[in-house]
Amino acid sequence: MCGRFALVTEKHILEMLYDMELRADFDLQPRYNIAPSQDVPGLRLAPKGSGKELVELKWGLVPFWADDESIGNRMINARAETAAEKPVFRDAFKKRRLLVPVTGFYEWKKEGNSKRPYYIYRRDNRPFSLAGLWERWKRGSKSLETFTILTTEPNELVATLHNRMPVIIHSADYQRWLDPATITEDLLSLLTPYSADEFAARPVSRLVNNPANDFPELLEKISSKD
Repeated sequence: MCGRFALVTEKHILEMLYDMELRADFDLQPRYNIAPSQDVPGLRLAPKGSGKELVELKWGLVPFWADDESIGNRMINARAETAAEKPVFRDAFKKRRLLVPVTGFYEWKKEGNSKRPYYIYRRDNRPFSLAGLWERWKRGSKSLETFTILTTEPNELVATLHNRMPVIIHSADYQRWLDPATITEDLLSLLTPYSADEFAARPVSRLVNNPANDFPELLEKISSKD
């Protein structure tokens, strides 16, 4: 699964990553411990074919047909192998796909009687994009835009820590992933484990377990014995 991640980068770097100009008022603050139910930047196609847009959505997908928004608490991840058919994700998979910019994500490894968080990141420290699905939910006067992150089998690096990892989309495939005209077979071909060669992992403080903690020290390597 993917239950926490970080986004610590500068606006111009995201603009280069996505080949677009972000809104002047878009507030891109460093985020060291992004958790479910929080608002998160995501890149999607803008309405009526007017290009791409970076917006904020709540992490935890609420299907448009749901009676209660609390279902989103259980929908932070979707299995890539079944998302195209599973009713809760099927419509979003066809029509509303998303790129979630991150600079790294956390996984927890069982060590003895406890679990140790590890931070997984690109060796060149560049941001990258996770595959997401988004939905718009309305009930009465209340409206939400929410998303989920797709997961797949782990690569060789993540397999030492956990049995799942988030789907990472290659930059060359961004447009294909976002385009609503892309057929399901082509989409599924993108949802495979990303090569481990470009990534590294380091043990970090258990302070990341508390989503209220959000500071640079969370990303620092510590002894796995601490």
